[in-house]
Amino acid sequence: MARQYDASSRQEAARATRRRIIAAAGDLLLEGGYAGMTVAGLAHEAGVSPQTVYNAVGGKAEVVKAVYDTMLAGDDDPVPMSDRPAFVAVQDAEDAVAWGAAYAAWTLSIMRRVGPLLGVLLDHGPGGDPVLEELVAAMSTERRIGNDNALRGLTARGLVPKGQRERKHVVDVVWLLTGPEIYDRLVVHAGWSERSYEGWLAAQLEAAVTGLGIRSPSRG
Repeated sequence: MARQYDASSRQEAARATRRRIIAAAGDLLLEGGYAGMTVAGLAHEAGVSPQTVYNAVGGKAEVVKAVYDTMLAGDDDPVPMSDRPAFVAVQDAEDAVAWGAAYAAWTLSIMRRVGPLLGVLLDHGPGGDPVLEELVAAMSTERRIGNDNALRGLTARGLVPKGQRERKHVVDVVWLLTGPEIYDRLVVHAGWSERSYEGWLAAQLEAAVTGLGIRSPSRG
């Protein structure tokens, strides 16, 4: 029993150290941007050694991704985003109106948490930094997978075209509409209220899946 207790204590201490490193990294990224955060500086801020940063989280790329993932979810619980209640509500929506409203609420909740970080990372673009470029590409790919998953319920109900070309077009538009750049421009720069953004986004998402306003470009 003593050994089990010791193992449990060590695991909890390791999780606490990882959380402290990620929290410190989030603060440094928001204050100084990607270029301003170094592993050495992060170690000092978190009160650990640089080797502990590498052991607990990884190098700079892994640290930034860990900060992003934690902000995205709102916690560090190992629960996939697709299994969380707010996203399940999107997949369970009975029609395009309910789906647009649920997905807009989900998107807004994410942007509240991760929008400031994405603003810092994307403000001047990857800037030729291969690590940051890879991170931004990975984030975009993950978001697109989420967009596709969000459409599964409507697709099963026959409310989204099942043809590969038509479905790709819907995913393309949803991917565009739910992008952090849209939130940043409308809420942060144009001064929209979050309520206005959410209402606008819900209407646009509904239109995307019902084919109103936006048509798939013809070939040739």
